[in-house]
Amino acid sequence: MSGLTMFDQLSERLSTAARSLTGKGRLTEENIKDTLRQVRLALLEADVALPVVKSFIERIRVKSIGEQVAKSLTPGQALVKIIHLELVELLGTETTNLDLRAQPPLVIFLAGLQGAGKTTTAAKLARRLMAQDRKKVMLVSVDVYRPAAILQLETLAKEVGCLHCQSSSDDMPEDIVRRALEESRRAFVDVLIVDTAGRLHVDEEMMSELVCLHAIANPRETLFVIDSMAGQDVVNSAKVFDQSLPLTGIILTKADGDAKGGVALSVREVTGKPIRFLGVGEKLDALEVFHPDRMASRILGMGDVLTLVEEIEGKVNRNKAEKLAKKIGKGKGFDLADLRDQFEQMLNMGGMAKMLEKLPLPGNVNTAALKDVANERQMRRQMAIIDSMTPGERRFPKIINGSRKRRIADGSGQQIQDVNRLLKQHLQMEKMMKKMSGGGMQKMLRGLSAGSMPRGPR
Repeated sequence: MSGLTMFDQLSERLSTAARSLTGKGRLTEENIKDTLRQVRLALLEADVALPVVKSFIERIRVKSIGEQVAKSLTPGQALVKIIHLELVELLGTETTNLDLRAQPPLVIFLAGLQGAGKTTTAAKLARRLMAQDRKKVMLVSVDVYRPAAILQLETLAKEVGCLHCQSSSDDMPEDIVRRALEESRRAFVDVLIVDTAGRLHVDEEMMSELVCLHAIANPRETLFVIDSMAGQDVVNSAKVFDQSLPLTGIILTKADGDAKGGVALSVREVTGKPIRFLGVGEKLDALEVFHPDRMASRILGMGDVLTLVEEIEGKVNRNKAEKLAKKIGKGKGFDLADLRDQFEQMLNMGGMAKMLEKLPLPGNVNTAALKDVANERQMRRQMAIIDSMTPGERRFPKIINGSRKRRIADGSGQQIQDVNRLLKQHLQMEKMMKKMSGGGMQKMLRGLSAGSMPRGPR
């Protein structure tokens, strides 16, 4: 289930509310009263902090009353536009990038409660800094209370291919930080990421240790890592941390879980600190930069096409894509090997569910059904079927007769009807590709570059 479950509910309520305003020439206190009540309930059910809900609703009410509706907008759309602008404001107005302008080694200090996902986030951040910013990164753990956390960070450092400063539960946390700073200078490291110890709750001993370590590390960025599924208690913890440490930003983890989403809408308002990143999965590349305007669009069901395009650029194999485009352009067939490549690229991007989350789909489209059609398990089964075929069968699917189907089904551990379903799906995609080959692809790309991509309200 998507981490944007709450946002789906809010989007649904807004659609219903917008329909109730059809035909009205102006937004009045009377005709938006019920709409705002629905929005208020949706936010409270999503566990957004009550003071945040109250001020948010009041700002919308003040801006909505008497608002003259533009000729191209219905009152419902006008209200959605106002809510969109207020959501952007609530989420932080603009994207805040990490400040990497400092004499190396630049230190990033991660703090937070136990179980928030700091250790995994440290590795994700290291991977991102190496891939996107071409930085040489070192990781160090000062969690001397949990030897497993130190071992986990060492393992993750090897996995992402960055340096790691050794530490153990016998060391003093202050000595570990000093040693890590010295090692990172000797190794000409650009960024040192310090993974600190967490507790199940905020206590005086923990805070005094963090303040001491922070003074030694002198970090450029001090990021508070929050479990987005933890509810309002963790938002209050962020406030306490902010009073003791000069926090520069927030990282929300587990945003792909069954989260209500209230934390995302509360933490910026309560702490005054920008959300920098969203953890959106267990894989080490599952860390998204937080864009308030794009998130507001996703909350309102308008999609997030820009992030989707960036993911495609980062994860799609460009050479394979170009070869396929040339092949189709010359009128050559789209075979089963090509179909397998498409499945693989989609899995690299997190599957259909992740893509659908970012597309501006109409309210009457059953996204659950679409996700089910192309879920990860199904794609892997289909890839297994293609892997059970001979090179000739993949290239010329029409030669696959009854006996071949039986052999392919047995080889992949699937049923004959699964093979038939795959062949039918391939046929449909081949027809679509043929339509594209007659200049359709170029027309579509020209249309996108001309700005015909669906947009949210400005």
